Amino acid sequence: MSNISLLQQELNKAIIGRETEIKFMLMGLLVQGHVLLESVPGSGKTMMAKAFAEAIHGEFKRLQFTPDVLPSDVTGISYFHPQKQEFVLRVGPIMSNILLADEINRATPRTQSSLLEAMEEKQVSIDGETIPLLKPFMVIATQNPVESQQGTFPLPAAQLDRFLFKLAIDYPSKDEEKTILKQFGRTPGKVNIEKIVSLDQIEMWSEQVKEITVHEDIMTYIIQIVHSTRNHPYIELGLSSRASLAILQAAKAYAFVNNRTFVTPDDVKSVIEPVCLHRMKLSPQGMLIHNLAEILTTIVEEVEAPVEANVR
Repeated sequence: MSNISLLQQELNKAIIGRETEIKFMLMGLLVQGHVLLESVPGSGKTMMAKAFAEAIHGEFKRLQFTPDVLPSDVTGISYFHPQKQEFVLRVGPIMSNILLADEINRATPRTQSSLLEAMEEKQVSIDGETIPLLKPFMVIATQNPVESQQGTFPLPAAQLDRFLFKLAIDYPSKDEEKTILKQFGRTPGKVNIEKIVSLDQIEMWSEQVKEITVHEDIMTYIIQIVHSTRNHPYIELGLSSRASLAILQAAKAYAFVNNRTFVTPDDVKSVIEPVCLHRMKLSPQGMLIHNLAEILTTIVEEVEAPVEANVR
């Protein structure tokens, strides 16, 4: 069994019933993407992020967002040190491998935007000084949909577009919940993770993902899907060029974690919803009669996929 399969297996042992989410989080890390998790409180989002960082020997920081959190609380600040009689730079929790931005939609738009430079360019600017972030760097943000109208600030399109995946986490099944009770009944929240890989190994995998073969027909397939969303009568905001790149990167990562060296049409279909749904918006008319996920599914079904045998 490969190290990447062992890593997934170890995380699946610790985080019950989250195999799909763990796979997509790993894919995001491999292509230096970010993940937005949406679910009700108490579904294990924080534990999953902590376990993920521990398994890769990563530096983990958590920032609990509230309306009074300032941008400097995220990125850091330059302050005058009275003993040293000079300005000292103190970098915030952004200086980590895995940053958990907990309840990100509780922060003000100004604070939310402080993450933009870090997420896109892997660097942060503090008082005119540009500081590169650790490698790898990944933001795992969470939001609770049930509180969307209570003192929250919905993420704008520009911020949502920075997330490679948006994953909606469902309740566990009855059997999964019983396993959770047995495993964590004595020590709630305690996860024992064996450190499977190093950060150097993650960097090596990231380079290997870049070498995954993508046939020109697959690229054409992605472009046709993207352009169909731009011309759909019920879609007000279609997919951007950044979305096209995101689909391509996610499909390559999906092929890699499934031990293949080339991308198939099924890889593209498997990543379409988590990559695209949060980047699109229905028109007012579309909201009355349609579901965005259903429209995207229909678009993908209507676009002719290349034959797998021809894209290897």
